[in-house]
Amino acid sequence: MLAYSPDHEQGGWRHVAVTEHRRKEEFAHQMRALVDEHFPAAQVVRVILDNLNTHTPAALYEVFEPAEARRLVEKLEFYYTPKHASWLNQAEIELAVLRNQCLDRRIPDGETLKREVASWEKDRNDMGMVIRWMFDLTDARTKLKHLYPSSS
Repeated sequence: MLAYSPDHEQGGWRHVAVTEHRRKEEFAHQMRALVDEHFPAAQVVRVILDNLNTHTPAALYEVFEPAEARRLVEKLEFYYTPKHASWLNQAEIELAVLRNQCLDRRIPDGETLKREVASWEKDRNDMGMVIRWMFDLTDARTKLKHLYPSSS
């Protein structure tokens, strides 16, 4: 899972979690880490997600006790990328950078993968790298006109 915050006070911030699986359990634990470890002082944590079936608030209720799940869900706002336009997602852009800069070779095992990804993450965060996304509302309305209501 990759978390990316373009508005983080030190510039772009990202966190990559390398897990054995990508089930609702891993998702729920990453959401708790965002709330409790990465942004504990935040009133709300906005999370942009793809439409994977495990990326739902319900996953938190399936993994945690109801009170814990409710505590987390109340601090999280979920935004889902359009199913056929994931290229709009800044996280997808950041994943492409990760792939090109870090995962462009054979990595022999999980521990090496975790070390390599952690090193990449630290370097990107230390440099304050941000995504300079050039797609604006006008471009979106043109390219995705079928998703926007007509003004006529």
